[in-house]
Amino acid sequence: MRSEKMFINGQWVDSVSGETFLDLNPATGAVFAEVPKGTAADADRAMAAAFAARKEWANWPAGKRAAILYRAAEQMKANRREFVDLLALEGGASFSKAMGETIYTADVFRTAGEECPRITGETIPSDFNKLSLTLYRPKGVVVAISPWNFPLLLSARKVAYALAAGNTVVLKPSSETPVITLQLSRLFESLGLPPGVLNVITGPGSVVGNALVEDDRAACITFTGDTATGRTVAQKAAAKLKKCTLELGGKDPLIILADADIDYAVNAAAFGAFMHQGQVCISVERIIIEAPLVDEFSRRLAAKAETLAVGDPAKAETIIGPLINDAQVQKVHAQVLDAMAAGATLLTGGTFKGRFYKPTVLTDVTQKMRIFREETFGPVAPIITVHDEHEALAVANNTTYGLSAGIITNDLQKGLFLAENLESGMVHINDSSIHDEPVCPFGGCKESGLGREGGRHSMEEMSELKWVTIQRGKRKFPF
Repeated sequence: MRSEKMFINGQWVDSVSGETFLDLNPATGAVFAEVPKGTAADADRAMAAAFAARKEWANWPAGKRAAILYRAAEQMKANRREFVDLLALEGGASFSKAMGETIYTADVFRTAGEECPRITGETIPSDFNKLSLTLYRPKGVVVAISPWNFPLLLSARKVAYALAAGNTVVLKPSSETPVITLQLSRLFESLGLPPGVLNVITGPGSVVGNALVEDDRAACITFTGDTATGRTVAQKAAAKLKKCTLELGGKDPLIILADADIDYAVNAAAFGAFMHQGQVCISVERIIIEAPLVDEFSRRLAAKAETLAVGDPAKAETIIGPLINDAQVQKVHAQVLDAMAAGATLLTGGTFKGRFYKPTVLTDVTQKMRIFREETFGPVAPIITVHDEHEALAVANNTTYGLSAGIITNDLQKGLFLAENLESGMVHINDSSIHDEPVCPFGGCKESGLGREGGRHSMEEMSELKWVTIQRGKRKFPF
């Protein structure tokens, strides 16, 4: 069992209370680590350190900040296997998912380094004989709250772009996966990041998270997690008029039109629904398919699901690892049972052993079922039949969420029609809903969140836009 400490002001420290909590391996239920249970006093320590360091870090030359981020990218590549193992042991990630996450994280660091000198303003024509321009300045202290499903990537994305923009950071990871984030801070410590620039505090969100969000020294909040918690974070931030970026839940559709390549559609759906056990905010959670393809597609998807290896995430052949905890297993199973009771047909899956839920395919799903409305976050593929692209659009938009969407079609006109009219922050034609790139604007609409992350979009969210003018000659005042 590992014994961990928090990282505050360049030092590894215990909670002021001395209390700890146990971090479990989701595959075995065994204790993986003992982690400090942070308190409001610990949050205060971390905020004080970040606040004290903010001006010096903001004045670092962009090239110097970039150099640290480039070195972080190289260190991530060099230490990839260490992070891959941690993602399996603490997060239940399959080898392929963990490897992809570490590679993507290195790309985020590299991209953040490239963006350091690119956060530029503009000159604006003036009617008053002025040189009129805009510039970006760091917000100050960024409070970053990251989730358990992609704990390395989503922590790194918040940290990297905040640092690139000249902000200091207090990072609060999920209590399900704190060690991965603490290991990330060790990486930055080894690169000579000044004390206080990055701080990582562990503990319950109801205590630590609330204290960080409500602290007057926090200039910006960036949160990734469930919509209910995000709404609370937004309310607390709004009460103090703080900038808030929210990346929340999704009920993402994959629309498959009758002209689609059925084999390609099956592969896109399987990847979208079952990657990381469906525990991805941009997972395919509703497959909306035109009637002529539905029977053959459903049969083939169920057959493919039955070939996916379920088991130990440390084994290279495993595709379906464990769900993160027992509560999540029960949530997923309750939705499946509810759908079946309401008339859905189970083609495969629908059973579990421990935290391992078999990849599940349901047909005859209707818009009245919980599994259509509620985020599942498990390896379940609900199939809804429609009769044309207009009905597909209406069904896809019949949700409170709007994060990502996929469309499979060989008709470009129909694909563009759907892409332009889907109520979704991201749309991928001829791909799954699962797609992300470091420089692109990641985020959603409706109850899927506010703001965007990725590249300059993250940096602009974490910066203050300032207008500056220089008067040429003397201005004539009216009195």
